[in-house]
Amino acid sequence: MVIGLGAQDDLDLAQTFVENTGVSAFPMLWDESFDSWAELGVASQPAWALFTPDGGYVEGSYGGIDTAGVLAKAASL
Repeated sequence: MVIGLGAQDDLDLAQTFVENTGVSAFPMLWDESFDSWAELGVASQPAWALFTPDGGYVEGSYGGIDTAGVLAKAASL
């Protein structure tokens, strides 16, 4: 499952981002506390992380995402 996790600025700006970018392929969640980002170690954007179905961390990075590489890694889990 893919999700987006917003925590920067405020909910109105996050909703505007979704509207302006047309993100609709996956759910976008909002965390006004930044606790999720702190727990995941997110220090800048864009960032991504891949987890196993039971929540184990596989890998992640900042910047662009190698979609084919991540899909291959996910398929191997």
